[in-house]
Amino acid sequence: MKKLPIAAALAFALAAPAALADGDKIRARLTGYEEVPAVSTPGKGEFQATISRDEGLIEYELSYSDLVGTVQQAHIHFAQKGVNGSIVVWLCQTATTPAPAAVAGLTPFCPQSGTVTGQITAANVITAGTASQMIVAGELAEVIAAIRAHRAYVNVHSTPLTPGGEIRGQIGGGRGDNRGHHH
Repeated sequence: MKKLPIAAALAFALAAPAALADGDKIRARLTGYEEVPAVSTPGKGEFQATISRDEGLIEYELSYSDLVGTVQQAHIHFAQKGVNGSIVVWLCQTATTPAPAAVAGLTPFCPQSGTVTGQITAANVITAGTASQMIVAGELAEVIAAIRAHRAYVNVHSTPLTPGGEIRGQIGGGRGDNRGHHH
């Protein structure tokens, strides 16, 4: 009867890595208060994503509602909380505010309210507009490192009042972080 425990142990050993295959879950809650400067808006949103185990892909879902302005674009920016930083990934675009040509074909369109989903690979990463931030096109590993260091945020831009962003949230979660799950 020793075969059953060995088989059970083997089944568990094989099942355990599969549970980790989901990769790292990251998230952000978006509000006007996180914008710089802060914005008083009923708008709110949530960004949820999974970084693949090989760190070659981020699958994301961005949901938002109640924005006062007309949604134009949404991005991942590189900066710490309370500071505005460069766009490094376009999450969605609109006809009035298209993504740069290099990533336009990879970037979904933003709803005025609702949910947009997509995938981020190295091809989605654009060069930071502030050269001193030192992220260049294709550097997905650098973006993931910034996310894990809590130095990246998601925001949704709208017009006419808040072209710099109506709602924003610092990205949390990821490897070794228990702070990412706030409700």
